[in-house]
Amino acid sequence: MGTFHIEGGHQLSGEIRPQGAKNEALQILCAVLLTDEPVVIDNIPDIIDVNKLITILTHLGVKVEALSTGSYRFQADDLDLDYLESELFKKEGSSLRGSIMIVGPLLARFGKGYIPRPGGDKIGRRRLDTHFEGFIKLGASFRYNKHERFYGVEAPDGLTGTYMLLDQASVTGTANILMAAVLAKGTTTIYNAACEPYLQQLCRMLQSMGANIQGVGSNLLVIQGVDRLGGCQHRILPDMIEIGSWIGLAAMTRSSITIKDVSWDNLGLIPDTFRKLGIKLERKGDDIFIPQQDSYEIQSDMDGSILTISDAPWPGFTPDLLSIVLVTCTQAKGSVLIHQKMFESRLFFVDKLIDMGAKIILCDPHRATVIGHDFTSSLKATNMVSPDIRAGVSLLIAALSAEGTSVIQNIEQIDRGYQNIDERLRAIGAKITRVEAAN
Repeated sequence: MGTFHIEGGHQLSGEIRPQGAKNEALQILCAVLLTDEPVVIDNIPDIIDVNKLITILTHLGVKVEALSTGSYRFQADDLDLDYLESELFKKEGSSLRGSIMIVGPLLARFGKGYIPRPGGDKIGRRRLDTHFEGFIKLGASFRYNKHERFYGVEAPDGLTGTYMLLDQASVTGTANILMAAVLAKGTTTIYNAACEPYLQQLCRMLQSMGANIQGVGSNLLVIQGVDRLGGCQHRILPDMIEIGSWIGLAAMTRSSITIKDVSWDNLGLIPDTFRKLGIKLERKGDDIFIPQQDSYEIQSDMDGSILTISDAPWPGFTPDLLSIVLVTCTQAKGSVLIHQKMFESRLFFVDKLIDMGAKIILCDPHRATVIGHDFTSSLKATNMVSPDIRAGVSLLIAALSAEGTSVIQNIEQIDRGYQNIDERLRAIGAKITRVEAAN
Protein backbone atom coordinates (compact mmCIF):
# COMPACT_ATOMS: atom_id res chain seq x y z
CA MET A 1 0.00 0.00 0.00
CA GLY A 2 1.28 3.48 -0.83
CA THR A 3 1.22 6.55 1.37
CA PHE A 4 0.69 10.28 0.99
CA HIS A 5 3.08 12.68 2.68
CA ILE A 6 1.31 16.03 3.08
CA GLU A 7 2.94 19.26 4.15
CA GLY A 8 0.05 21.30 5.51
CA GLY A 9 -0.57 24.96 6.14
CA HIS A 10 -0.27 26.21 2.56
CA GLN A 11 -2.91 28.24 0.74
CA LEU A 12 -4.00 26.94 -2.63
CA SER A 13 -5.17 28.80 -5.72
CA GLY A 14 -6.30 28.14 -9.24
CA GLU A 15 -8.81 26.00 -11.08
CA ILE A 16 -9.73 22.37 -10.62
CA ARG A 17 -12.10 20.34 -12.78
CA PRO A 18 -14.18 17.55 -11.24
CA GLN A 19 -13.83 14.06 -12.63
CA GLY A 20 -16.73 12.07 -14.02
CA ALA A 21 -19.08 10.81 -11.34
CA LYS A 22 -18.02 7.49 -9.81
CA ASN A 23 -21.52 6.51 -8.70
CA GLU A 24 -23.01 7.21 -12.13
CA ALA A 25 -20.21 5.42 -13.95
CA LEU A 26 -20.80 2.18 -12.04
CA GLN A 27 -24.48 2.17 -13.09
CA ILE A 28 -23.88 3.23 -16.68
CA LEU A 29 -21.16 0.65 -17.29
CA CYS A 30 -23.45 -2.16 -16.16
CA ALA A 31 -26.14 -0.95 -18.58
CA VAL A 32 -23.93 -1.78 -21.60
CA LEU A 33 -24.86 -5.43 -20.94
CA LEU A 34 -28.45 -4.74 -22.03
CA THR A 35 -27.64 -4.60 -25.75
CA ASP A 36 -25.45 -6.30 -28.33
CA GLU A 37 -24.89 -2.98 -30.10
CA PRO A 38 -21.99 -0.57 -29.44
CA VAL A 39 -22.32 1.88 -26.54
CA VAL A 40 -19.97 4.88 -26.25
CA ILE A 41 -19.49 6.44 -22.82
CA ASP A 42 -17.64 9.71 -22.25
CA ASN A 43 -16.14 11.24 -19.09
CA ILE A 44 -15.41 7.92 -17.38
CA PRO A 45 -13.22 8.56 -14.31
CA ASP A 46 -9.89 6.74 -14.15
CA ILE A 47 -10.28 5.35 -10.63
CA ILE A 48 -9.78 1.94 -9.06
CA ASP A 49 -13.45 1.02 -8.56
CA VAL A 50 -14.45 1.92 -12.12
CA ASN A 51 -11.41 0.19 -13.60
CA LYS A 52 -12.26 -2.95 -11.60
CA LEU A 53 -15.73 -2.98 -13.13
CA ILE A 54 -14.32 -2.52 -16.64
CA THR A 55 -12.03 -5.51 -15.96
CA ILE A 56 -15.04 -7.60 -14.89
CA LEU A 57 -16.89 -6.62 -18.07
CA THR A 58 -13.84 -7.53 -20.16
CA HIS A 59 -13.57 -10.96 -18.53
CA LEU A 60 -17.29 -11.43 -19.14
CA GLY A 61 -16.61 -10.99 -22.85
CA VAL A 62 -17.53 -7.33 -23.41
CA LYS A 63 -15.38 -5.76 -26.12
CA VAL A 64 -13.81 -2.61 -24.65
CA GLU A 65 -12.05 -0.02 -26.82
CA ALA A 66 -10.45 3.14 -25.46
CA LEU A 67 -11.26 6.02 -27.84
CA SER A 68 -9.61 8.88 -25.96
CA THR A 69 -9.01 9.96 -22.36
CA GLY A 70 -12.14 9.02 -20.45
CA SER A 71 -14.00 7.82 -23.55
CA TYR A 72 -14.67 4.14 -24.31
CA ARG A 73 -16.70 2.01 -26.69
CA PHE A 74 -18.33 -1.13 -25.25
CA GLN A 75 -20.03 -3.98 -27.11
CA ALA A 76 -21.59 -6.94 -25.32
CA ASP A 77 -22.35 -9.08 -28.36
CA ASP A 78 -20.46 -12.27 -27.44
CA LEU A 79 -20.50 -12.85 -23.69
CA ASP A 80 -18.99 -15.75 -21.77
CA LEU A 81 -21.64 -16.41 -19.13
CA ASP A 82 -19.60 -19.29 -17.69
CA TYR A 83 -17.30 -16.62 -16.24
CA LEU A 84 -20.09 -15.78 -13.76
CA GLU A 85 -19.57 -19.11 -12.00
CA SER A 86 -15.76 -19.04 -12.09
CA GLU A 87 -13.38 -18.60 -9.18
CA LEU A 88 -11.95 -15.54 -10.94
CA PHE A 89 -15.34 -13.82 -10.91
CA LYS A 90 -15.91 -14.74 -7.27
CA LYS A 91 -12.64 -12.99 -6.46
CA GLU A 92 -13.16 -9.96 -8.70
CA GLY A 93 -16.85 -9.43 -7.98
CA SER A 94 -16.44 -9.69 -4.22
CA SER A 95 -13.93 -6.82 -4.22
CA LEU A 96 -16.36 -4.28 -5.70
CA ARG A 97 -19.79 -3.44 -4.35
CA GLY A 98 -20.85 -1.87 -7.66
CA SER A 99 -20.57 -5.27 -9.34
CA ILE A 100 -24.02 -6.10 -7.93
CA MET A 101 -25.52 -4.00 -10.74
CA ILE A 102 -24.52 -6.43 -13.47
CA VAL A 103 -27.19 -8.81 -12.17
CA GLY A 104 -30.24 -6.86 -13.39
CA PRO A 105 -29.05 -6.47 -17.00
CA LEU A 106 -27.90 -10.11 -17.23
CA LEU A 107 -31.16 -11.38 -15.73
CA ALA A 108 -33.19 -9.28 -18.19
CA ARG A 109 -31.24 -10.27 -21.28
CA PHE A 110 -30.11 -13.83 -20.56
CA GLY A 111 -32.47 -15.04 -17.85
CA LYS A 112 -29.82 -15.46 -15.17
CA GLY A 113 -27.40 -13.47 -13.08
CA TYR A 114 -24.91 -14.37 -10.36
CA ILE A 115 -22.81 -12.33 -7.96
CA PRO A 116 -20.55 -13.06 -4.99
CA ARG A 117 -21.37 -11.06 -1.91
CA PRO A 118 -19.75 -7.74 -2.85
CA GLY A 119 -17.30 -5.75 -0.76
CA GLY A 120 -16.77 -1.99 -0.63
CA ASP A 121 -16.37 0.59 2.12
CA LYS A 122 -16.51 -0.57 5.74
CA ILE A 123 -19.11 2.03 6.73
CA GLY A 124 -21.76 -0.24 8.19
CA ARG A 125 -24.24 -2.84 7.02
CA ARG A 126 -25.38 -2.36 3.44
CA ARG A 127 -28.13 -4.86 2.74
CA LEU A 128 -28.92 -6.23 -0.72
CA ASP A 129 -32.48 -7.37 0.01
CA THR A 130 -34.02 -4.54 -2.01
CA HIS A 131 -32.28 -5.75 -5.18
CA PHE A 132 -33.29 -9.38 -4.89
CA GLU A 133 -36.82 -8.74 -3.63
CA GLY A 134 -37.34 -6.63 -6.75
CA PHE A 135 -36.06 -9.41 -9.02
CA ILE A 136 -38.31 -11.93 -7.27
CA LYS A 137 -41.34 -9.70 -7.82
CA LEU A 138 -40.45 -9.58 -11.51
CA GLY A 139 -40.65 -13.39 -11.56
CA ALA A 140 -37.09 -14.54 -10.90
CA SER A 141 -36.18 -17.40 -8.58
CA PHE A 142 -33.54 -16.67 -5.95
CA ARG A 143 -30.86 -18.73 -4.25
CA TYR A 144 -28.05 -17.94 -1.85
CA ASN A 145 -25.13 -20.23 -1.11
CA LYS A 146 -24.17 -19.36 2.46
CA HIS A 147 -20.97 -21.40 2.32
CA GLU A 148 -19.64 -19.59 -0.76
CA ARG A 149 -21.53 -16.34 -0.05
CA PHE A 150 -22.84 -16.40 -3.60
CA TYR A 151 -26.17 -15.01 -4.88
CA GLY A 152 -28.05 -16.23 -7.93
CA VAL A 153 -31.28 -15.25 -9.71
CA GLU A 154 -32.81 -17.03 -12.68
CA ALA A 155 -35.79 -16.43 -14.95
CA PRO A 156 -35.53 -18.86 -17.88
CA ASP A 157 -38.98 -17.86 -19.17
CA GLY A 158 -38.27 -14.13 -18.88
CA LEU A 159 -39.41 -11.43 -16.47
CA THR A 160 -42.92 -10.02 -16.12
CA GLY A 161 -43.72 -6.47 -15.11
CA THR A 162 -45.47 -5.78 -11.82
CA TYR A 163 -46.07 -3.14 -9.16
CA MET A 164 -43.55 -2.90 -6.33
CA LEU A 165 -43.02 -0.63 -3.35
CA LEU A 166 -39.35 -0.62 -2.43
CA ASP A 167 -38.59 -1.03 1.26
CA GLN A 168 -35.92 1.65 0.94
CA ALA A 169 -35.00 4.20 -1.72
CA SER A 170 -31.79 2.37 -2.60
CA VAL A 171 -29.89 3.96 -5.48
CA THR A 172 -28.16 0.78 -6.62
CA GLY A 173 -31.29 -1.25 -5.89
CA THR A 174 -33.44 1.06 -8.02
CA ALA A 175 -30.85 1.01 -10.82
CA ASN A 176 -30.62 -2.78 -10.77
CA ILE A 177 -34.39 -3.35 -10.80
CA LEU A 178 -34.86 -0.66 -13.45
CA MET A 179 -32.33 -2.33 -15.76
CA ALA A 180 -34.12 -5.66 -15.30
CA ALA A 181 -37.56 -4.14 -15.91
CA VAL A 182 -36.78 -2.40 -19.23
CA LEU A 183 -36.78 -5.80 -21.00
CA ALA A 184 -39.56 -7.41 -18.93
CA LYS A 185 -42.97 -8.26 -20.43
CA GLY A 186 -45.63 -5.65 -19.63
CA THR A 187 -45.54 -2.73 -17.23
CA THR A 188 -43.43 -2.36 -14.12
CA THR A 189 -44.16 0.32 -11.53
CA ILE A 190 -41.44 1.12 -8.99
CA TYR A 191 -42.62 3.26 -6.05
CA ASN A 192 -40.20 4.73 -3.50
CA ALA A 193 -37.58 4.67 -6.24
CA ALA A 194 -34.35 6.59 -5.76
CA CYS A 195 -34.25 9.75 -7.85
CA GLU A 196 -30.63 10.98 -7.59
CA PRO A 197 -29.27 12.81 -10.65
CA TYR A 198 -27.13 9.76 -11.46
CA LEU A 199 -30.22 7.54 -11.48
CA GLN A 200 -31.89 10.10 -13.74
CA GLN A 201 -28.86 9.87 -16.01
CA LEU A 202 -29.27 6.09 -16.19
CA CYS A 203 -32.92 6.56 -17.12
CA ARG A 204 -32.01 8.97 -19.91
CA MET A 205 -29.35 6.62 -21.23
CA LEU A 206 -31.83 3.74 -21.27
CA GLN A 207 -34.39 5.94 -23.02
CA SER A 208 -31.83 6.78 -25.71
CA MET A 209 -31.35 3.01 -26.15
CA GLY A 210 -35.09 2.60 -26.72
CA ALA A 211 -36.46 1.97 -23.21
CA ASN A 212 -39.91 3.29 -22.27
CA ILE A 213 -39.57 4.95 -18.84
CA GLN A 214 -41.90 7.53 -17.32
CA GLY A 215 -41.52 9.53 -14.12
CA VAL A 216 -37.79 10.24 -14.44
CA GLY A 217 -36.68 12.45 -11.54
CA SER A 218 -39.52 11.34 -9.27
CA ASN A 219 -39.87 8.44 -6.82
CA LEU A 220 -42.46 6.74 -9.03
CA LEU A 221 -41.05 5.10 -12.16
CA VAL A 222 -43.29 3.39 -14.72
CA ILE A 223 -41.51 1.15 -17.20
CA GLN A 224 -43.15 -0.40 -20.24
CA GLY A 225 -40.98 -3.33 -21.27
CA VAL A 226 -39.56 -3.50 -24.79
CA ASP A 227 -38.21 -6.44 -26.79
CA ARG A 228 -34.69 -5.13 -27.24
CA LEU A 229 -32.45 -2.12 -26.73
CA GLY A 230 -29.96 -0.54 -29.12
CA GLY A 231 -26.67 1.28 -28.78
CA CYS A 232 -26.18 4.89 -27.73
CA GLN A 233 -23.66 7.53 -26.71
CA HIS A 234 -23.73 8.89 -23.15
CA ARG A 235 -21.73 11.45 -21.16
CA ILE A 236 -21.30 11.05 -17.41
CA LEU A 237 -21.99 14.03 -15.13
CA PRO A 238 -19.25 15.66 -13.03
CA ASP A 239 -18.87 14.07 -9.60
CA MET A 240 -20.90 16.03 -7.04
CA ILE A 241 -19.01 14.38 -4.15
CA GLU A 242 -15.71 15.59 -5.52
CA ILE A 243 -17.18 19.07 -6.01
CA GLY A 244 -18.24 19.15 -2.36
CA SER A 245 -14.78 17.90 -1.36
CA TRP A 246 -13.10 20.84 -3.14
CA ILE A 247 -15.47 23.33 -1.48
CA GLY A 248 -14.45 22.00 1.94
CA LEU A 249 -10.78 22.02 0.91
CA ALA A 250 -10.93 25.67 -0.13
CA ALA A 251 -12.52 26.68 3.20
CA MET A 252 -10.13 24.64 5.38
CA THR A 253 -7.00 25.95 3.64
CA ARG A 254 -8.37 29.52 3.37
CA SER A 255 -7.83 29.37 -0.37
CA SER A 256 -9.37 30.88 -3.48
CA ILE A 257 -10.38 28.08 -5.86
CA THR A 258 -12.57 27.85 -8.96
CA ILE A 259 -14.27 24.50 -9.58
CA LYS A 260 -14.93 24.21 -13.31
CA ASP A 261 -18.03 22.88 -15.09
CA VAL A 262 -19.91 21.56 -12.07
CA SER A 263 -23.39 21.08 -13.62
CA TRP A 264 -25.01 23.43 -11.09
CA ASP A 265 -28.51 22.24 -11.85
CA ASN A 266 -27.63 18.76 -10.55
CA LEU A 267 -26.04 19.82 -7.23
CA GLY A 268 -29.26 19.98 -5.21
CA LEU A 269 -28.69 21.07 -1.59
CA ILE A 270 -24.90 20.90 -1.75
CA PRO A 271 -24.15 24.63 -2.34
CA ASP A 272 -26.68 25.83 0.27
CA THR A 273 -25.47 23.31 2.85
CA PHE A 274 -21.92 24.67 2.62
CA ARG A 275 -23.30 28.21 2.73
CA LYS A 276 -24.89 27.32 6.09
CA LEU A 277 -21.36 26.77 7.33
CA GLY A 278 -20.53 30.36 6.37
CA ILE A 279 -18.62 29.45 3.21
CA LYS A 280 -19.03 31.92 0.38
CA LEU A 281 -19.83 30.42 -3.01
CA GLU A 282 -20.32 32.33 -6.23
CA ARG A 283 -21.88 30.95 -9.38
CA LYS A 284 -19.96 31.99 -12.47
CA GLY A 285 -21.60 30.40 -15.48
CA ASP A 286 -21.37 26.70 -14.70
CA ASP A 287 -18.39 27.17 -12.37
CA ILE A 288 -18.20 27.57 -8.59
CA PHE A 289 -15.86 30.27 -7.32
CA ILE A 290 -14.86 30.08 -3.65
CA PRO A 291 -13.09 33.29 -2.56
CA GLN A 292 -10.40 33.24 0.12
CA GLN A 293 -11.93 33.57 3.60
CA ASP A 294 -10.08 34.10 6.88
CA SER A 295 -13.09 32.82 8.80
CA TYR A 296 -16.47 31.21 8.19
CA GLU A 297 -19.28 31.09 10.75
CA ILE A 298 -21.84 28.33 11.12
CA GLN A 299 -25.43 29.52 11.09
CA SER A 300 -27.79 28.63 13.91
CA ASP A 301 -31.30 27.38 13.28
CA MET A 302 -33.96 30.08 13.16
CA ASP A 303 -34.85 29.53 16.83
CA GLY A 304 -31.20 29.88 17.83
CA SER A 305 -30.55 26.18 18.40
CA ILE A 306 -27.49 24.38 17.09
CA LEU A 307 -27.45 23.69 13.37
CA THR A 308 -28.00 20.03 12.46
CA ILE A 309 -26.79 18.65 9.15
CA SER A 310 -28.09 15.19 8.32
CA ASP A 311 -28.24 12.92 5.31
CA ALA A 312 -31.34 11.75 3.47
CA PRO A 313 -32.31 10.17 0.16
CA TRP A 314 -32.27 12.63 -2.74
CA PRO A 315 -33.27 15.45 -2.89
CA GLY A 316 -31.96 15.44 0.70
CA PHE A 317 -28.28 15.96 1.45
CA THR A 318 -26.10 13.12 0.19
CA PRO A 319 -24.51 10.91 2.89
CA ASP A 320 -21.25 10.77 0.93
CA LEU A 321 -20.52 14.40 1.83
CA LEU A 322 -21.16 14.28 5.59
CA SER A 323 -17.54 13.32 6.26
CA ILE A 324 -16.40 16.37 4.25
CA VAL A 325 -18.82 18.66 6.07
CA LEU A 326 -17.65 17.32 9.42
CA VAL A 327 -13.97 18.01 8.80
CA THR A 328 -14.77 21.42 7.33
CA CYS A 329 -16.58 22.37 10.54
CA THR A 330 -13.48 21.72 12.67
CA GLN A 331 -12.13 25.15 11.66
CA ALA A 332 -15.44 27.00 11.46
CA LYS A 333 -16.70 29.51 14.00
CA GLY A 334 -19.50 27.91 15.98
CA SER A 335 -20.85 24.41 16.51
CA VAL A 336 -22.82 21.88 14.48
CA LEU A 337 -24.44 18.50 15.03
CA ILE A 338 -23.66 15.98 12.27
CA HIS A 339 -26.31 13.25 12.05
CA GLN A 340 -25.33 10.31 9.85
CA LYS A 341 -28.55 8.33 9.64
CA MET A 342 -27.77 5.77 6.98
CA PHE A 343 -24.47 4.08 7.94
CA GLU A 344 -23.55 3.26 11.52
CA SER A 345 -19.77 3.12 11.03
CA ARG A 346 -19.18 6.15 8.86
CA LEU A 347 -18.29 8.53 11.70
CA PHE A 348 -15.72 6.24 13.28
CA PHE A 349 -12.84 8.10 11.61
CA VAL A 350 -13.32 11.14 13.89
CA ASP A 351 -10.84 9.76 16.43
CA LYS A 352 -8.11 10.59 13.93
CA LEU A 353 -9.34 14.20 13.74
CA ILE A 354 -9.44 14.36 17.54
CA ASP A 355 -5.81 13.20 17.57
CA MET A 356 -5.06 16.19 15.32
CA GLY A 357 -6.65 18.55 17.87
CA ALA A 358 -10.20 18.81 16.54
CA LYS A 359 -12.96 19.36 19.10
CA ILE A 360 -15.46 16.62 18.32
CA ILE A 361 -17.84 14.73 20.60
CA LEU A 362 -18.93 11.40 19.14
CA CYS A 363 -22.37 11.16 20.74
CA ASP A 364 -23.16 7.68 19.35
CA PRO A 365 -22.42 5.81 16.09
CA HIS A 366 -24.70 8.16 14.15
CA ARG A 367 -24.12 11.60 15.68
CA ALA A 368 -21.14 13.85 16.30
CA THR A 369 -20.99 17.40 17.65
CA VAL A 370 -18.20 19.56 16.22
CA ILE A 371 -16.97 22.71 18.01
CA GLY A 372 -15.01 24.75 15.49
CA HIS A 373 -11.62 26.34 16.21
CA ASP A 374 -12.28 29.39 14.00
CA PHE A 375 -8.57 29.08 13.06
CA THR A 376 -7.52 30.19 16.55
CA SER A 377 -5.50 26.99 16.65
CA SER A 378 -4.43 24.75 13.80
CA LEU A 379 -4.85 21.03 13.50
CA LYS A 380 -1.62 19.15 14.13
CA ALA A 381 0.05 16.80 11.68
CA THR A 382 -0.08 13.09 12.43
CA ASN A 383 0.12 9.63 10.88
CA MET A 384 -3.22 8.18 9.77
CA VAL A 385 -4.77 5.27 7.89
CA SER A 386 -7.54 5.89 5.36
CA PRO A 387 -10.53 3.70 6.37
CA ASP A 388 -12.79 4.38 3.35
CA ILE A 389 -13.03 6.68 0.33
CA ARG A 390 -14.80 9.67 1.86
CA ALA A 391 -13.13 9.50 5.26
CA GLY A 392 -9.80 9.23 3.47
CA VAL A 393 -10.36 12.45 1.56
CA SER A 394 -11.61 14.15 4.72
CA LEU A 395 -8.35 13.23 6.45
CA LEU A 396 -6.43 14.48 3.42
CA ILE A 397 -8.23 17.85 3.66
CA ALA A 398 -7.45 17.98 7.38
CA ALA A 399 -3.79 17.24 6.66
CA LEU A 400 -3.58 20.00 4.03
CA SER A 401 -4.81 22.51 6.63
CA ALA A 402 -2.66 21.21 9.51
CA GLU A 403 0.72 22.39 10.79
CA GLY A 404 3.55 20.06 9.86
CA THR A 405 3.79 16.98 7.69
CA SER A 406 1.16 14.26 7.92
CA VAL A 407 1.30 10.74 6.53
CA ILE A 408 -1.80 8.92 5.26
CA GLN A 409 -1.51 5.18 4.71
CA ASN A 410 -3.79 2.84 2.76
CA ILE A 411 -4.29 5.48 0.08
CA GLU A 412 -5.76 2.86 -2.25
CA GLN A 413 -9.02 3.70 -0.47
CA ILE A 414 -8.74 7.29 -1.74
CA ASP A 415 -7.67 6.15 -5.22
CA ARG A 416 -10.83 4.04 -5.41
CA GLY A 417 -12.87 7.22 -5.78
CA TYR A 418 -10.60 10.13 -6.72
CA GLN A 419 -8.66 10.31 -9.99
CA ASN A 420 -4.97 11.30 -9.77
CA ILE A 421 -5.82 13.32 -6.68
CA ASP A 422 -2.22 14.10 -5.74
CA GLU A 423 -1.33 15.41 -9.22
CA ARG A 424 -4.46 17.55 -9.44
CA LEU A 425 -3.94 19.04 -5.98
CA ARG A 426 -0.28 19.79 -6.66
CA ALA A 427 -1.43 21.75 -9.72
CA ILE A 428 -3.20 24.23 -7.39
CA GLY A 429 -0.34 24.45 -4.90
CA ALA A 430 -0.73 21.52 -2.52
CA LYS A 431 2.43 19.99 -1.03
CA ILE A 432 1.61 16.32 -1.39
CA THR A 433 3.90 13.43 -2.32
CA ARG A 434 2.90 9.89 -3.19
CA VAL A 435 5.28 7.24 -1.86
CA GLU A 436 4.76 3.79 -3.35
CA ALA A 437 5.17 0.79 -1.09
CA ALA A 438 8.40 -1.16 -1.51
CA ASN A 439 8.07 -4.55 -3.18
